[in-house]
This record gives sequence, C-alpha cells and structure tokens, in this order.
Amino acid sequence: MSAATQNFKHVSYLWDDQKAAALEGDEVGLLIYRSNLLGADLRLTNYGGGNTSCKAMAKDPLTGQAVEVMWVKGSGGDIGTLQRSGLAALYIDRLRSLQNVYRGVEHEDEMVELFNHCIYDLQSKAPSIDTPLHGFLPFKHIDHLHPDAAIAIAAAKDGKRITEELFGGTIGWVDWQRPGFDLGLKLKACLDANPGIRGIMLGSHGLFTWGNTAYESYVNTLEVVERCAQYIEDNVGKKSAVFGGAKIEVLPKEDRLSKGAALAPVLRGFCSDEVKMIGHFTDDDRVLQFINSNDLQRLAPMGTSCPDHFLRTKISPLVLELSPDESLEDIAAIKQKLAPQFEAYRAMYRKYYEGCKHADSPPMRDANPVVILYPGVGMFTFAKDKQTARVAAEFYINAINVMRGAEAISEYTSLPRQEAFNIEYWLLEEAKLQRMPKPKTLSGRIALVTGSAGGIGKAIAKKFAAEGACVVLNDINEERLAAAVSEFQKLYGKDVAASTVLNVTDNNTIEAAINATALAFGGVDIIVNNAGISISKSIIDHSIEDWDRLYDILVKGQFLVSKAAVAVMRKQGMGGDIINVVSKNAVVAGPNNAGYGSAKAAQAHLSRLLAAELGGDHIRVNTVNPDAVIADSNIWAGGWAEGRAKAYGISVEELPAYYAKRTLLNEVILPEDVANACYIFVSGLLQKSTGNVLNVDGGVAMAFYR
Repeated sequence: MSAATQNFKHVSYLWDDQKAAALEGDEVGLLIYRSNLLGADLRLTNYGGGNTSCKAMAKDPLTGQAVEVMWVKGSGGDIGTLQRSGLAALYIDRLRSLQNVYRGVEHEDEMVELFNHCIYDLQSKAPSIDTPLHGFLPFKHIDHLHPDAAIAIAAAKDGKRITEELFGGTIGWVDWQRPGFDLGLKLKACLDANPGIRGIMLGSHGLFTWGNTAYESYVNTLEVVERCAQYIEDNVGKKSAVFGGAKIEVLPKEDRLSKGAALAPVLRGFCSDEVKMIGHFTDDDRVLQFINSNDLQRLAPMGTSCPDHFLRTKISPLVLELSPDESLEDIAAIKQKLAPQFEAYRAMYRKYYEGCKHADSPPMRDANPVVILYPGVGMFTFAKDKQTARVAAEFYINAINVMRGAEAISEYTSLPRQEAFNIEYWLLEEAKLQRMPKPKTLSGRIALVTGSAGGIGKAIAKKFAAEGACVVLNDINEERLAAAVSEFQKLYGKDVAASTVLNVTDNNTIEAAINATALAFGGVDIIVNNAGISISKSIIDHSIEDWDRLYDILVKGQFLVSKAAVAVMRKQGMGGDIINVVSKNAVVAGPNNAGYGSAKAAQAHLSRLLAAELGGDHIRVNTVNPDAVIADSNIWAGGWAEGRAKAYGISVEELPAYYAKRTLLNEVILPEDVANACYIFVSGLLQKSTGNVLNVDGGVAMAFYR
C-alpha cells in the first residue's frame, strides 16, 4: 500500500488489506468488497447509481471446461449494498458474439433480451443495459461511477478539452449517448484508438475506470476522481462568487424549518392530484447556496445532465415564486398563489411530452414536479414513498454539485430535451416500472399514532407500516421511544418511521410533533388517538388530581391532537382519517370506574361530534372500542390491574382468565386485534363510513350499541 493512496482529500480511502487478504483468490468476493467501499462514499456515486464488474475464469457446468465469465451489478441494484445475489453472471464470449446479430442503434432494445442467452449462473440477477459497456473492455476489474466532480467536467461545455488537458491524454472521451450495446462498442473503439489510457469520460454521464486487480481498479478510480475534484476546487476558489453570488438572504434555521413545515402539506396536496405522494425536506447548505443565487433562474430550468440524476428528479424543478418572508397563515391565499405555478409546470411537462414522444412511447406519466425549490427556505421532493423522495433530493444535490463545478471551470450544459425524453420514456425503463411490485394498501399514506412506543399504539403502527404507510412514532417516555425506533428500523428500514416526543396534554409538543411529521413526510393522513392512562378507584378514593389527569390525557389530548391534525389535512385537501381508541367502558357502567369510564364516554361523543363536523372535508372519524388488552400495556402495569382485580374480588393473576371467560367468544384480546380494527377503517374498504364504532372485546353483550 503506497502512502499516496491514503492521502485523499476529496474521496475516502477505505481499503483494508486484512479484509481483502481474506478474499484472496475470490475475484467475485473482491468485486463485492470493492463495490461496497465505492458505494459507501456518496462523493463517488449516488444511491443505485453506477455499476462495477470483474472477469474471471470459472468451470462451465456443462462441459467442465474453464471459461471466462463476467460478474456485473445487475439491473436495479446498488453497489453500496451489493451482494452476490445482486450480480449478473454472463459468458463473456457469448456476450461479445452478440455483435454478429446486432442490427444498429435503432434496434438497441432487442439486445437486452439476448443477454439472457449469455447467462452463466442460473441464479443470475437480470443484466442491466450497461452490461455491454463492461463486456467489451478487456480489463479484469471495471468501475463505472457517477462522481459529481467527474460529471461536472463531463457536463461542461468544453469538457472534452478539459479532460484531455487535465489528464494529459490518459483519460479518453466518448460523447453523450444513451447507454446500450452501441455505447459499449464505442468504449472499445476509444480504448483501441488510445491504448494505455486509464479510463474514459462519458460526456454528460459519468466515468469508466479499471484495473487488472480489484485493488488497482479501486485506487485508479479514487485517483481520477480526486484529481477532478481538486481541479474544480481550485477553479471555484478563483471565482468571485459561486452561482453568481447570493440574490436573497437565507432565513435563520428555525424560520426555515417553520416555513417548511407550514408549506409542505400544501405542496403535497398539489403534487398528489393523481397519486398520494410522500415528501422530503432539506435545507442543506449546498441547496441554500443554489436556490438563493443569482444564477438559479438560469440554471434550474436547464435540468440535469447525468441520466441517473434525471430519472429521479424529472426534467426540471419547480421554483416557487414565493418570497422567504411570505406569510403562510392564510392558506387559501397561498393556494391561490401557487395554483397557477403548478398548472404552468404541468403545462410545460405536457408540452415536453407531446413535443418529444415517439409512436410507441408509453403514456404520459404524472405531470407534477418531483423537486420544488423555495428560495431562502429549502428544497422539497415528492415521490411514491419516502425512500424515493429522499433519494430524489440526494440526486438533485448531486446535480447542484455538477452545475457548481461545471460553472466554475467552464459553462454547464444539460441533456437536450429529446435525449432526456428518450431516457425518461425508454421502453426498457417503462418495462422496469411495470415489473415493480403492486403498491401496498397504505402506500402513500402518513400515520401518526399517539403513544406508539408500546402496547396497542406500537401494534397499530406496526400494522400500518407493514401495509405500506409511513408512521410517526411518539411517546412521552424518551427511552421507550428510542427502543421502538430501533425496532422499527430493523423491521422496516430507515425511511418508514420517524419519531418525536409527544405529550398529548401539551399543545406545544403537539404542534412540534405535527411540524416534525410534515417535515419528515410532507403531511399527515391518519391520526390514531391512542395515548392514555387508566385509574380504577372508588368515588371516595378518587382524587381531583386523578380526575384531571384522566380528562387531560384522554379527552383534552384527543381534542388537541385532532385539532392540529385537521389543520394539516385541510391544507392538503385530500381528506383523511381520525381513529379514536376508546373503550368498552365508554358504554358499560362498572364499579370503581367513575373517572375513567366517564372520560371514555366523553372521548366517544367527541368522536361523533367531529365525524359530524368534518364530513365536508372528507375526513372520516371512527372509534375502536377494545376491552381488557393486557399484553405489553402501560395501563396494565400502572395500577389498573390491581384496581380491577379489587373491583371484581379476584387476584391480579386471575384477571386474564376472568376477562376472557366473561366474553361471548371466550377470547383474550391482544394489541394486534385492536391494530387490525384500526386498519379496517383506513384500508379503503370502509372509506364511505364515518361516525362508526367497532368493538374489539371478544363479545361483551353489555357493550353492544343499541
């Protein structure tokens, strides 16, 4: 290992000799190791972007002879998380022999199916369109990445000249062309014309580098990207002002977040006129430098250059015509101001589609923007799920980096509109979209379940998350909340659940939780008022403090959370659901239960009142009445068990059997049973029902509604 390999400033050198030595002789293992290291540094490539490969000899399972095989990242994978199951494996001689049947650029798409005739490993991932780009180059290990620093040069007006001068002819250049079989042949032609080069720059696209070992390829890649990045930094330093300097002054952090939270639900409503979208907000410094600049209005409409950026961010962003100090209090006035801006964007997109479409192009997709820029405040992105929205934001930051670099060294150029369309509406891309799994029932929905760090609340949140919703976990107990967040991340990944501390009796924490929900996901569609306590005492033993606690948490809490949620739902204009987890005790009178039972009755009637009031907003309000939910319950652990056991003249240990025995079905009620009832109300099966009550009590005749 040379000292030079560890002194990078703009990229991370992560190679571990000991780990690599353990993989010696396993070229595929080294490919995966190298890929994961490259993918771990987002300065080298973005999520899902780029691909890597290796070529090695392997035993042909049919002939027993040694044959050359290429392993390459399969379609739709990510090199940062790549495993063997994500690789495509092909006979290299068969792949190259496809030249014999290749009919030219007009017939590119038919070659993808022919890749299947070259498959070596029957467990192979589907080969991507970039497969021939690796196949026609002779090197054992190849990296194709999308580093911002390299694309900035590739997207510069005179990028070819800069590349030649910067690398002294050791990096080749191939003009922009859509990936495919012909581009693979052009890479080979570039190498043949320039023997001894260490890589190739693809105009407006990215970088190819290589080596005869995994380590050689890795270091070569780092060195090339490092040189590009340093060149850009040197030139940025010579500029009097980046992006033409600041046009407007950025708002303070607290004000940016407040504005973002207030506006996100409004934007989400506009973006969801076809499909419910999930949002993401960032006020990253790189975003602020761009959106506050004099060059914003010139550069933003140009769109991106790299196909990976473009596919995830659309043809161009929507730049809001709102001043940073715009008052967002009058929602009707803000919507009136934004409506023509969204319609103008949709009209631009329709014109782009109609002007570029081919006879066999897929139908036009959603015309709403993916990226929305609010000068002085930040960037919003909207997509079908949180991961896609977050990744779109990351890719647009990549695009900003590219524009910044290209403008520093020359002049930024974007993909021509027709080329951009040919990527976005590529039939192969459409086929990939059609193969995607059908959305889950609650995809595109955002749920806040109060008291969701344990018991019934956590079960409801789990059910919603499993059915595709984004959920906001919350609790008054921070330690318990942290444990729930960790559990959800292991079960569902980092993009499904957000968290916030929430005390339902404190309006300040409620507003903070609603704002956190809007910033995390764009708004809210489902509120489940589940947080609660129970106190079982006789009227003589019942204190005023007990009474106030019950009514504050159960009734006032339901009122405050619902009020805050309704304001957001009205901003979105998409309706919504409020579910109140009440109790059998709202209906049934029993001993030692004056405070709890009457508070539950108040919750039930508040539910009916809100259902009557909010129907015009298409906000459904329904109630679930559970009884005797024992498992993982804070209520059970907080003295309720002792109080109820005393009321019934039995021991605490006898309560579960007692509760089950008194039901018509003789069933113990679990948190998951309540979660299923809540899901029924929001699943779409009962979307024309409001003001209803669903009992989940095993059958308690006294609790039947009459």
